[in-house]
Amino acid sequence: MHFTTTTLALALAATVSAHTTMFSVWVNGADQGDGRNVYIRSPPSNSPVKDLASTDLVCNVNGAKAVSSFVKAAAGSTLTFEWFHDNRGDDIIDGSHKGPIITYIAPFTTGNGASSIWTKIAEEGFDSSSKLWAVDKLKTNGGKKDFTLPAGLAAGKYLIRQEIIALHESDAAFNVNSARGAQFYPSCVQIEVTGSGTVVPNQNFNFNTGYTYSDLGILFNLYGSFTSYTIPGPKVFTFAASAPVVATTTTLKAAIPVATTTTAAVVPTTTSKAAAVVPTTTSKAVIPPSPLDTRGCRTGSLSR
Repeated sequence: MHFTTTTLALALAATVSAHTTMFSVWVNGADQGDGRNVYIRSPPSNSPVKDLASTDLVCNVNGAKAVSSFVKAAAGSTLTFEWFHDNRGDDIIDGSHKGPIITYIAPFTTGNGASSIWTKIAEEGFDSSSKLWAVDKLKTNGGKKDFTLPAGLAAGKYLIRQEIIALHESDAAFNVNSARGAQFYPSCVQIEVTGSGTVVPNQNFNFNTGYTYSDLGILFNLYGSFTSYTIPGPKVFTFAASAPVVATTTTLKAAIPVATTTTAAVVPTTTSKAAAVVPTTTSKAVIPPSPLDTRGCRTGSLSR
């Protein structure tokens, strides 16, 4: 894909008005209300993070400040994270800020999350068929980004981190030219998950060491020719379904008595002509079997 010189000029002219942050969360289509500093660890501004060594890369500025509430959602629910620029329903983010949207989860912590605790659960980058980026679709959808809370996820409290990476200046690395570089817009939401899932994600990704300035998805020329894009970070974690527990039973059957049969004895006799076989039969009275005494025994199915 190729961008024109005009597009490049517009991108270079973009100012702080292009930036974005998170406003609210929806659970299965139900708005949970303004989450800023309530269940979202909101930064003081909508400015990006570019320094990959900064702890702000994880949950943004103020990421270490736990907030008072949690969004409650059952595993398997559809969550929608709603982004905005200054006010709900505004331009969301400048159209030049094209790039991926990536979602991670970690066990709840009151700290800044700057350690190896994160697992990727969703991602969207460049759609080669429609030529649209995840950010393009976000703007079309009014700032809302859907994803599914994994059905196998164990109940408990978590942080869910969703980030937008804007690539309009990512043709140069920030550590080489601090005026440029990929722009990260991370936001962390406190979630309490319910349900009977058993999987605790353990991808153990660390943003400060896992993202590098040379990653193909971080050092990227948006204005060159390309047909695909490599999303940074690990692969999306697979939540394998727990194997069902199969109950086993053992059936005991009472012994059935069997009658015995006595065969006829063969007694030879001698005559002056030829030997003749004279059969004799021994008969025994048939005595019916006694009833089986089952006292103290259990029959039928045994539970394990």
